[in-house]
Amino acid sequence: MTAHHGDAPPDEYVEAEIQSMLAEDPSVAEQGITVVRRERGLVLYGEVESEHRREEILRRVSARFPDVPVTSDIGVIRTEAPTQVEELP
Repeated sequence: MTAHHGDAPPDEYVEAEIQSMLAEDPSVAEQGITVVRRERGLVLYGEVESEHRREEILRRVSARFPDVPVTSDIGVIRTEAPTQVEELP
């Protein structure tokens, strides 16, 4: 997990605002990211197609909500074809 800056506990509406921003902003348009409010901040869960995409999402969230501590549990899924043949037993 990747922790990002901020010390204030999140407001009860910040979770929904971030979820809406991720889904509705045409430059992000990520509906597969779940935002969960925790005691000391927010955790973003889900999967994206690249590390660059994950970092862009975290950058946008941190820029819009700079005082909210955000932790990332966003995984990167492989979107390219496999380079090896998978052999099944």
